[in-house]
Amino acid sequence: MSFAALRASARRVGGAAPAARASRTALRNPAFRKFSTEVPQPPKKSSNAALLGALGVAAVGGVGFWIYASNSDSAREAGTAVKSGVQAAKVAANFVPTQEDYQKVYNRVAEILDSASDKGYDDGSYGPVLVRLAWHASGTYDKDSNTGGSNYATMRFEPEAKHGANNGLNVARELLEPLKQEFPWISYGDLWTLAGVAAIQEMGGPKVPWRPGRIDGFAVQCTPDGRLPDASQGASHIRNIFYRMGFNDQEIVALSGAHALGRCHRDRSGFEGPWTFAPTSVTNEYYKLLLNEKWLWKKWDGPKQLEDKTTHSLMMLPTDYALVQDKAFKKWTKAYADDEELWFKDFSKVVATLFELGVPSQQWVTSEPWILKSSDEKA
Repeated sequence: MSFAALRASARRVGGAAPAARASRTALRNPAFRKFSTEVPQPPKKSSNAALLGALGVAAVGGVGFWIYASNSDSAREAGTAVKSGVQAAKVAANFVPTQEDYQKVYNRVAEILDSASDKGYDDGSYGPVLVRLAWHASGTYDKDSNTGGSNYATMRFEPEAKHGANNGLNVARELLEPLKQEFPWISYGDLWTLAGVAAIQEMGGPKVPWRPGRIDGFAVQCTPDGRLPDASQGASHIRNIFYRMGFNDQEIVALSGAHALGRCHRDRSGFEGPWTFAPTSVTNEYYKLLLNEKWLWKKWDGPKQLEDKTTHSLMMLPTDYALVQDKAFKKWTKAYADDEELWFKDFSKVVATLFELGVPSQQWVTSEPWILKSSDEKA
């Protein structure tokens, strides 16, 4: 029997999943999951595309020499303003790639997810690390200063790439670089967040509304370190981080369910291990384990983390444990443990919001986000 079948069987113990999602999950990630310590096709354009394209290039190129010959912050900020203006002009003139073009990018992401199995990466899927890339690229947003978020893809630059919370995300960025070369018209911010959406859907999760319009910025726009959660902290820290982005307690708990995916690595965060027994499947098992398993502080030479009493193979971080220690958080943790479909609905909504943080509304190419097809829906 294949591991995918075993995993599907295990998931049914906690309740039957919808048939379509179960079949999709069973088809993906066939490799055995070990819990050890560790020339591009041009987009279709309208009849005025060439003229508008030339105008767009001219608009950027007209300040290009000044921008790149100058080291001043004002020069780079002006360059970003031009790029944002060009993006808005493209939207106004309908000079943008089509939904079909972005679907092609999605499909290519879906194709490379399980190549991790051939390369012996983690649990046989790049899905979790792609979700983490999209999350960390977006979760730097500060609503008071209106800085950070997914708009400028500033993790491309050393100041932000080397923030402690982003350790290991070079794997995801390098994985997507060939797709950026294949589809050079897509911005990094759009590519990274679209990859996150593809990973969630392809790993059996809910449909996540998404739309393009992000632009690429400069190193000067990198956010300061410390805007992403510190896993060693508790409820007060979690609220400070997420309230700064504009989220409430319910949305904090809904977003935390992404820890159903992936694992921690000793050489990246200092922590070690997976949260669940199926780290490449989007389920509500994270909440169930938090509530129903007995968690003990791990005795080891690493940072404080918890391990399950039953198998000693799973872990929870202090920030995870806060979801059952804090009464307001625990209410939603229990709600999502009891009802996976409720969590899917809330998670889809809040992760779509997360991935749009920091993007000016005039840059969006469509007023309503799209629902992109999963690989099992392709004709």
